[in-house]
Amino acid sequence: MSRRDALVELLDRHAPADDAEAADLARMRAFARELAQPLSREQPEGHFTASALVVDPARERTLLVRHRTLGRWLQPGGHVEPGDASLLDAALREAREETGLRVEPAVPEPLDVDVHEIPTEPPHLHLDVRFVLVAEGEPAGEEHGEWLDRDDALARADAGLRRLIEKGLRP
Repeated sequence: MSRRDALVELLDRHAPADDAEAADLARMRAFARELAQPLSREQPEGHFTASALVVDPARERTLLVRHRTLGRWLQPGGHVEPGDASLLDAALREAREETGLRVEPAVPEPLDVDVHEIPTEPPHLHLDVRFVLVAEGEPAGEEHGEWLDRDDALARADAGLRRLIEKGLRP
């Protein structure tokens, strides 16, 4: 199965939680079928990315990292590399690189999908497929993130990240 076919199949299985996620999913399904190379960062209009809500085993805390360029607290994640076998593999690799922790998937399917604009030159879209990964321990230094309880994480998050946190952490 090609990477595009696997992406389309993954998106077709995903059930959105609300109208905003349903709209993002519809856009992502169209991009997956229309972009010449949907997983390549070389696509000028936008490309698929993979990220993860890193949670503790009790799913009471999440580890957010401060993005250096954007100056915002975000979940670990980023671009899909040619060596990544899947979007889940890309999310695992990115989370390990950004937190310094050993992470494992809570489940193999994505928890959430989100489309957001990246304001760098040129502006483009990130079509983000988001997973839940479980980790224990402390991040490898302050630059690798901070464990936050639900309320603190929600206070630092934008709307798209709030939805992910609400879906991934226990109330």
